[in-house]
Amino acid sequence: MLRILFLGDVVGEPGRSAVIGLLPELKQEYGLDFAIVNGENAAGGRGITPKITIDLLRAGAAVVTTGDHIWDQKEILNYIDTEPRLLRPLNYPPATPGQGSVVLETAKGKVGVIQVQGRTFMQPPLENPFRALEVEVARMREETVVIFVDIHAETTSEKVATGRFLDGRVSAVVGTHTHVQTADEQIFPGGTAFLCDAGMCGPVESILGRQIEPIVNRFVSSLPATFPVAKGPVALHGAIVDVDETTGKALKIERFVRRVGTEAS
Repeated sequence: MLRILFLGDVVGEPGRSAVIGLLPELKQEYGLDFAIVNGENAAGGRGITPKITIDLLRAGAAVVTTGDHIWDQKEILNYIDTEPRLLRPLNYPPATPGQGSVVLETAKGKVGVIQVQGRTFMQPPLENPFRALEVEVARMREETVVIFVDIHAETTSEKVATGRFLDGRVSAVVGTHTHVQTADEQIFPGGTAFLCDAGMCGPVESILGRQIEPIVNRFVSSLPATFPVAKGPVALHGAIVDVDETTGKALKIERFVRRVGTEAS
């Protein structure tokens, strides 16, 4: 059995400090073989930097996935080609910097990770994720049957459709982007584990990791506003998936929640 931890969208300094500080302990506590972290909002709530990527990898993340904010920090453009473990969505046009997938060696065999972005209510509009996944999964299965997919999308229907589309061909499909952990963890008939959204790693007293008052005022007034990252206690959300490394089929999926009681500034 191969055990994979996936942590949802890391939000700002509070989220990344909690992940970096706790991940080594989690790997020991849960007997993890592989850890994936979505760093989509790790830099001040928007995007990721080279330094944050390095810090997450040094803390024990095998792969860092992202999403629609991948290019928000300008220095990432020149860095992403130098670090294959930092993924941008697979379905960007050809010649886009970086890669949407990676295969890494572990003590229990190779593990493949794919990042893809949905199209419904998402910007920028990218290529058809289903077509891109079909090609990439077929290619990757020639190298390994253990494949984890991060579907970064807005709608539950597109995420569920992605899981059903890939059932039996990948080990797990877990959604990100909406920052709220769903309670629909399951294993589909073909052996693919699924969770619609992993949730976020960020401040508990917040609205999706941001300070509450500015967002409430934005809804009330309809006026432009900035949304600073919130402070205070942090919760890590994600999923733990057990996979049969010989078949690639999921044996178990469970939601992961860990509250970090110390204040993060």
